[in-house]
Amino acid sequence: MFHAVLFLAGLVALVTGASSLVRGASKLALRLGLSPLVVGLTVVAYGTSAPELAVSAGAVYDGRTALAVGNVVGSNLFNVLFILGLAALITPLRVHLQVVRQEAPIMIGASALLAVLCLDAEVGRLDSALLLALLVAYTVFLVRQARAANGSGAEEFAREIRPAGAAAWDARLPAQILLILAGLGLLVAGSEALVAAAIAFARASGLSEVVIGLTIVAAGTSLPEVATSIAASLKGERDIAVGNVVGSSIFNILGVLGVAGLAAILGGAPGLPVPPEVSRFDLWAMLAAAVACLPVFLTGREIARWEGALFLAYYLAYTAYLVMAAQRHEGAPAFADAMLGVVLPLTLVTLGVSFLRRPA
Repeated sequence: MFHAVLFLAGLVALVTGASSLVRGASKLALRLGLSPLVVGLTVVAYGTSAPELAVSAGAVYDGRTALAVGNVVGSNLFNVLFILGLAALITPLRVHLQVVRQEAPIMIGASALLAVLCLDAEVGRLDSALLLALLVAYTVFLVRQARAANGSGAEEFAREIRPAGAAAWDARLPAQILLILAGLGLLVAGSEALVAAAIAFARASGLSEVVIGLTIVAAGTSLPEVATSIAASLKGERDIAVGNVVGSSIFNILGVLGVAGLAAILGGAPGLPVPPEVSRFDLWAMLAAAVACLPVFLTGREIARWEGALFLAYYLAYTAYLVMAAQRHEGAPAFADAMLGVVLPLTLVTLGVSFLRRPA
């Protein structure tokens, strides 16, 4: 019971901290003259991934590297399959052309790069430096692209991030700095509580830290993305639900794993070790889910309800596999082979045919 309360308290602290950090940083960035579009593409997208960063860095600091890696991979699978699937079930999601042409391919490329970097079962010094350098380059590219845009996208993000009015309590600089500091403090405290509770759950249930990281912790740290995407879906926003998920997934790979790898190296380790079971299946499942997004986005540039249901079904199947593998069920390897070798390729072919047959 104590650890359940600790876990819930950690989740509340993470979500509250992320919200506070995003609010303070957004208002401060707008105060400094950045456009709402730039703030939305950087501060908000990265801010919703702050819980993943805090938990993974905290897990590495505590020597729980398997939990750190599992959290990132599990969060990306949860983002794409569960959050996008659920949001599309609520209402079909229109996908902006920029997401199809730019963000989705970048997410696929980042996923493929991570799978290659992990072939030696470690995110080493050069790997971490490469991931962080790519994150910096991507962020700079986004800022420059937004400044060069004609401003049509700024109106959309302005509805989500409104500049503080003169009478608003957070319109003043001290309040904005306080929000940022409070958010960072809550993220650190929440990550410590969540990691401690997750370790206790793993020991009590007999599940490995990897499985706990891939499921419970991954879903918990993705709550900001859940709230943002579902709220955007309910309000009928054009593509904020999709952009939030894709942007957060890119940050998880480049930023969170890059920082976690650097933290492991600073702690004296040669790199961040990647558990064998993650290298064998979960990384490739994450890559497959990212690749599956592209034909889904291309089919009329809309995620239909049936495609959302398909994504949810995949996430349930993936969770079933994790349970089978944790229990060392004899059918787990065959189930994994069927998913990666038969079901996913068949889905890609079906989606490709749907794209080719779409109305001109």
